[in-house]
Amino acid sequence: MSTLSELLAAHTQLPGEAVDHLQRVVAEWQLLADMSFADFLLWIPLPDADHALAGGATEFLCVAQARPDTAPTAHPQDIVAARVSAGDNPQLRRAVIEGRICREEDPRWHLEVPVRRETIPVRHNGRVLAVLSRDTNLAMPRVPSPLEIAYLGSASDLCQMIADGTFPPAASVAGADTSPRAGDGLIRLDSRGLVAYASPNALSAYHRMGHASDLIGLPLAEATRKLVRDPFDAAEVVARIESALAGRSSLRLEIRARGAVMLVRALPLRPRGDAAGALVLVRDVTDLRRRDLALLSKDATIREIHHRVKNNLQTVAALLRLQARRTSIPEAKQALSESVRRVSSIALVHEALAYSVAEQVDIDDLIDTVLPAIGDGATAEVRAKVRRDGSFGTHPAAMATPLVLVVTELVHNALRHAFDAGQAGEVVVSASRSAGKIVVVIADDGRGLPEDFDPEQANGLGLQIVRTLLHSELDSSLQLRPRAGGGTEAVLELPLVGR
Repeated sequence: MSTLSELLAAHTQLPGEAVDHLQRVVAEWQLLADMSFADFLLWIPLPDADHALAGGATEFLCVAQARPDTAPTAHPQDIVAARVSAGDNPQLRRAVIEGRICREEDPRWHLEVPVRRETIPVRHNGRVLAVLSRDTNLAMPRVPSPLEIAYLGSASDLCQMIADGTFPPAASVAGADTSPRAGDGLIRLDSRGLVAYASPNALSAYHRMGHASDLIGLPLAEATRKLVRDPFDAAEVVARIESALAGRSSLRLEIRARGAVMLVRALPLRPRGDAAGALVLVRDVTDLRRRDLALLSKDATIREIHHRVKNNLQTVAALLRLQARRTSIPEAKQALSESVRRVSSIALVHEALAYSVAEQVDIDDLIDTVLPAIGDGATAEVRAKVRRDGSFGTHPAAMATPLVLVVTELVHNALRHAFDAGQAGEVVVSASRSAGKIVVVIADDGRGLPEDFDPEQANGLGLQIVRTLLHSELDSSLQLRPRAGGGTEAVLELPLVGR
């Protein structure tokens, strides 16, 4: 089964920020599926989104699927990677062209199950990127209850915000997979911050924190502040709830009260820009946090190992640097200096991991730390400047070390071979991301490649290191080509799918 990233990379040319928005929608939509009692399918128009905006899409491709935990599914079989025609599914096309939610009056039959479909345009920066279909299984009649009415009303508001382009916000992905869900506990606030509805699980969570009565009609921010003993946490949870009422989204917050630990998240409800209150999700994680305490010592040990490896590498670099100063042979001095640079680059990765609990590294921070050191080391020979353009993003440690080494080697080669002594110039490290890859270009405005230069036959240690790391660690290859306007470009295309 293909992943969302793979399908978007194969069938669209969406920019990285558009792909990120679709990923955020998928990260949040289990909440929508549970509150809607319906399946959610994400459809992209074919052949591409530009044709769809012009009304020319003839097919739609399903790139992701979510089933509800609160109701029977409308699609027991996987629909991902399935294609449907726009003629047989006119609502998909209408949602894209008209940019509004479209509802079916009559149900359709799918595998002998009556299904009612609703299509929701996914808007980002004023452009409709895709369509969500909300498919409800009508085979099991439901008796409306206060919980179902609150669920459906909240889901409709959030779906309208997706069509408006205001949900999910750019900062909502972090921790979405561990955020409270509708079944954990749901509280609906009106525009004044008063509790209009509290699910039984939400009420139980507040009882465990020490609230003895019902919540209906109470100002939730003030009621929660009285339960939380830590003044900072109390002020923070009040600020999060008031921020949601004001239309600003926030990430989950962990609070403690009377030995209970709760995850709380407040979502603004502003369909069509109108203040409709807020949705507060509560999850009791008391038992989970007790188990987490047993893992803290292990995490601390791993970070300490990274810290010690970093210290040892810095010691090795210092010894090599000392040996280089005592060496009178120019070739040996240069080789030792390059070894110092390589060892120091690896040490920077371990230093970053020593402060990370998720084994993820911000490559931009590492590159910004390494590049000035390379440029300063070359000032004795050339006056070229080094800068970064674009963003590498955050990637696993297994990718960070070889990528940083490859970039530093290519930048060093450019400074060493592209410019004459005393010549001014610039080396630019550019990075751009799409659904399935990251493209890195190291470009200089120097003398360019010699006419007889063959990168495959070049026996320099730097290029050998680059080719080895690209082949064995990054599943990529190196392309050297003339730069438009003079100079040289080194181009890397690194696959991200599965990392």
